Amino acid sequence: MFYMEKAEEKRAAELVIANIELAFQNEEKGKRAAELIIANIELAFQNEEKEKRAAELIIANKELAFQNEEKEKRAAELVIANEELAFQNKVKEKRAAELIVANKELAFQNREKERRAAELIIANEELAFQNNVKEKRAAELVIANEELAFQNEEKEKRAAELVIANEELAFQNEVKEKRAAELVIANEELAFQNEEKEKRAAELVIANAELAFQNEVKEKRAAELVIANKELAFQNEEKEKRAAELIVAKERAEESDRLKSAFLANMSHEIRTPMNGILGFAGLLNTPNLTGEKQQEYIRIIEHSGKRMLNIINDIVSISKIESGILEVNVSESNVSEQLEYVYDLFNTETEKKGIQLSFKNSILIKDFIIKTDSEKLFAILTNLVKNAIKFTYEGTIEFGCVKKGKFLEFYVKDSGVGIRQEQKKLIFERFRQGSESLSRNYEGAGLGLSISKAYVELLGGKIWVESEEDIGSTFYFTIPFFSEQNEMQIVDKGVVELEEKNQNKGLKILITEDDETTEKLIAIQIKKYSKEVLIARNGLDAVQICRNNPDLDLILMDIKMPVMNGYEATKQIREFNKKVIIVAQTAYALLGDKEKSIETGFNDFIFKPFKNVTFADLMEKHFKNIDHKAIKNQVTKSAKKN
Repeated sequence: MFYMEKAEEKRAAELVIANIELAFQNEEKGKRAAELIIANIELAFQNEEKEKRAAELIIANKELAFQNEEKEKRAAELVIANEELAFQNKVKEKRAAELIVANKELAFQNREKERRAAELIIANEELAFQNNVKEKRAAELVIANEELAFQNEEKEKRAAELVIANEELAFQNEVKEKRAAELVIANEELAFQNEEKEKRAAELVIANAELAFQNEVKEKRAAELVIANKELAFQNEEKEKRAAELIVAKERAEESDRLKSAFLANMSHEIRTPMNGILGFAGLLNTPNLTGEKQQEYIRIIEHSGKRMLNIINDIVSISKIESGILEVNVSESNVSEQLEYVYDLFNTETEKKGIQLSFKNSILIKDFIIKTDSEKLFAILTNLVKNAIKFTYEGTIEFGCVKKGKFLEFYVKDSGVGIRQEQKKLIFERFRQGSESLSRNYEGAGLGLSISKAYVELLGGKIWVESEEDIGSTFYFTIPFFSEQNEMQIVDKGVVELEEKNQNKGLKILITEDDETTEKLIAIQIKKYSKEVLIARNGLDAVQICRNNPDLDLILMDIKMPVMNGYEATKQIREFNKKVIIVAQTAYALLGDKEKSIETGFNDFIFKPFKNVTFADLMEKHFKNIDHKAIKNQVTKSAKKN
């Protein structure tokens, strides 16, 4: 009996423990249901994020489509910006690739969410299975209770039958052992459930970490979209700037085309006009019974037209050198006083014919003021400015001169001409610009003189400017740096050769090497007064042979461009066996480097075509001392002034 009571108490205790366990499991079910609700809320939030992302992608696609439309509209206007457009397309392709990667990432997240939902379904099924097991266990407990009640009834009935009771007791012991085994299994199951709960908790931690990662990715994507918008705004600003630059470039190109068209029309007029005078009056020289006076008049017109054409060609060559950036400064000793006097002598006859008083002032007291500069460019600047003053002055005076200001010489050319309007002062030094670009202007010229003068002045290290009032006159100023030297210095030319006593009064033996017959005849006439014998060679090879056969040659006038052998090669060969003869290069090219190349080759001097009347007089005076140059030069100068 005692043992039966103990068994009943133990069974009651087991029932209490089972009820507590059942309550605990119900609480776990409630927690699991709450977790499922939270998971569903999280899933709904993620779906909303997906919809937002889809909306953002739609907006991005619309923006991309709008940009493509804008590109198509501007394609015709922004031809020059094609490279920039290609770069933007590459950026957009890169952005599209990033969007594709983002879509793939979003698809991966969706697959992860679906896998998580599947895991939740499996967990729910497992929970339902556990509930079924618990219900089955509860049914077993009910059956056990009924069995216990039945056993109590049986115990009361069999109280007297101890043998049967012992057997019953043995049977109950077996049942207890079985129940103990079941309790062990239940405990193991409970431990398994606890492990599952811990595993579920760890999964929730991982899910929260993943959700935080997704939020970071979303924030990063939002930041990238902000950067993309800023970049797009920057690109739009660049496009607007580029469009503005294209408009300015177009206007400049149109202005340049207009100026060049006006310049070409002017050049055509300026070249054809003197050419017409040359050809026309050259034809009139063949008129029968033409008087000598008329012949001289026609010749003067031809010479004037030739000089005018030569000036135009020289200006074109000079401006071409300036445009190409190949101008160089050839510094030599220059006598400022002589240059001013020479410019005065050069233009005095022209101004007298026009009724203009020409004068010059030299405030430097030294008679022969020697400076080191590029004398040819200085002479070109002065003559351009004086010619410009003569062109625009119809009456009154023209004055030019120079003053010393510190380390600079300041030259000026002042006239009482038509003057310059205020708006023209900014344009007159520009290339292809003139005071008037219309076809009805009253004066000749290519419009390059002032531009060339400005380039020369700046090349020499100075500056040029103008002061002028309309209908009153203009004054052009320019400065150049200088290094003066005393007049006592004797300048020795290494090319000067004193003739032997036997040749001092008998003239020179000269070889003319020229393939053009007209030029050869012209040279022969101009050097006739200096020569005792003139030899002719039509190419460089003949010149070398003649020089071998005539070692007593005094002077060789060598053309640079000739058939068979050019002047450079012929001079090199002549210098191998004759180093004393004076060889002078003569050419019509007059390009940069020709003079230096000629000196290096072995020439003593260099002259340009066409030749002036005093060219050969200066040449002879420079290289041959013992000829009466003064009488010959005076004769040539008088002849030039007369014509």
